[in-house]
Amino acid sequence: PRPATAMPPPPLTATPEPGTAPPLVADVHERWTKSTKQLATLGPASSTFEMLEALFLSGADTFRLNFSHGKHDEKRALVERIRAVEAKHGKPICVLADLQGPKLRVGVFDEANPKPKLLKGQTFRFDLDAAPGDDTRVQLPHEEIISTLRVGDTLLVDDGKLRMTVSATGPDYVETIVEVGGTISNRKGVNTPSVVLPISPLTPKDRDDLAFALTLDIDWIALSFVQRAADIAELRDFVNARVPFEIKEAGYPKIMAKLEKPAAVADPDSLKSIIDLCDGIMVARGDLGVEMRPEDVPVIQKQIIAECRRQGKPVVVATQMLESMIDSPTPTRAECSDIATAIYDGADAVMLSAESAAGSYPIEAVTMQRRVISRVESDQLYRAAQTADFIQSTPQKTATDAVTLAARQIVDTVRAKCLCIFTERGTTVLRAAKGRPPAPILALTPTRRTARALALVWGVYSRVLPLQDHMVDLEEVLVDVTKVAKDAGYLVDPTDLAVVTAGLPLGTPGAANVIRVVPAVGPDEWPDVLCYPDTEECV
Repeated sequence: PRPATAMPPPPLTATPEPGTAPPLVADVHERWTKSTKQLATLGPASSTFEMLEALFLSGADTFRLNFSHGKHDEKRALVERIRAVEAKHGKPICVLADLQGPKLRVGVFDEANPKPKLLKGQTFRFDLDAAPGDDTRVQLPHEEIISTLRVGDTLLVDDGKLRMTVSATGPDYVETIVEVGGTISNRKGVNTPSVVLPISPLTPKDRDDLAFALTLDIDWIALSFVQRAADIAELRDFVNARVPFEIKEAGYPKIMAKLEKPAAVADPDSLKSIIDLCDGIMVARGDLGVEMRPEDVPVIQKQIIAECRRQGKPVVVATQMLESMIDSPTPTRAECSDIATAIYDGADAVMLSAESAAGSYPIEAVTMQRRVISRVESDQLYRAAQTADFIQSTPQKTATDAVTLAARQIVDTVRAKCLCIFTERGTTVLRAAKGRPPAPILALTPTRRTARALALVWGVYSRVLPLQDHMVDLEEVLVDVTKVAKDAGYLVDPTDLAVVTAGLPLGTPGAANVIRVVPAVGPDEWPDVLCYPDTEECV
């Protein structure tokens, strides 16, 4: 690991005019050796090829397409530009399609009083009547919600700015008492933190968006407002019915649950069952912070990350990480601390939303996030915490787990520059990332989908390496590995070492049965025992 005392960070680029792409000033080594990954949401501020390229080179590993906004044609164009950036730089880029989910909203108000003010203590009714609302009632066009609410349940409106408690119910309405008043207006969002909603996690819009997204070259799908494990099962069934058999069998696209409802994290069993069925998790602190007490959110964040770490599932921390940088080229110190906390907790990735989608300084925001990542990862306390988690983890009783854990220990012992893993579907790589090795993980895969999906995972940098006939020979395999590691910049000095794991024969999904420590000097200087260990102990 790098020393705990970090060098002073490079200065940010000169403050650009809002909406322009400034010249990129980035530490290239830092960009390709950081372990914690970065997600950048795309929008009006980040839709051109030039801006996408600048964000990628600044640190963005995954681009998020927010299907709450924009048209399908715009999303298709973004994916095409992302793949053009990928082709130009020869490095895989992950694309995540984020579905809007069942966002509840009130109806509209009378034009004579479009923004009535509700007072604390007054009664206010939500009903199914489509007539324009006033300061006594408004439509809530969700019959299943009205029929579920009971006396004592809580309703939050406009991201929690207004709070009501249900005082009476009927077949087509609920009567509430206003606990926290304020102005209400057309189409404001409604949250129901005290109940599990008996609705599908996929709205008609989500189904249309998802069917379209599956025609694009995407790698992950994120489902919003997940309440229970059954929501993930419904999404997976929808996806599996619409993707080719060979893609479905390989486990693509990957599925991520956004945890932003209290029901999802109400107890450890509920949380565990959701994570069990997912490929990854997002801690969506925006709506989670609306429906839960603010002081509970940091605790829930740590609990979610801990369970994901235990299961070896990638976890993303999102929302308001650099909110001030929407309009400012520099962050607050509290925002930097927020990012650092997520990293110290062990998150695989941190995300930007409006900062990169609609802000005036998207490149500065991505760069600042990367700088915080690199500073934290240079801290001995961070490294010690990751090692402690590894030591305390319980391995599975499989040959693959044994080999992967041994490889991680060898990396630490010989101070290898990288851990190289051959993988078909990414299973072995995910197990290696769970161990948080002190060197980058170079994933070598014949599958472009695998390389892209792994770009979201802690510490992993992938290269597509098609299987060749000569790869039945271990020496030739190690030669190829050494070349890729050199080209990636991980092996520089002849004495640099790479630890290599593979499952022989190559192309066997989920297998890992070989470990080698390979010097960068090249095959002419390798001892015979490295590749032909028939009579001697393996190196």
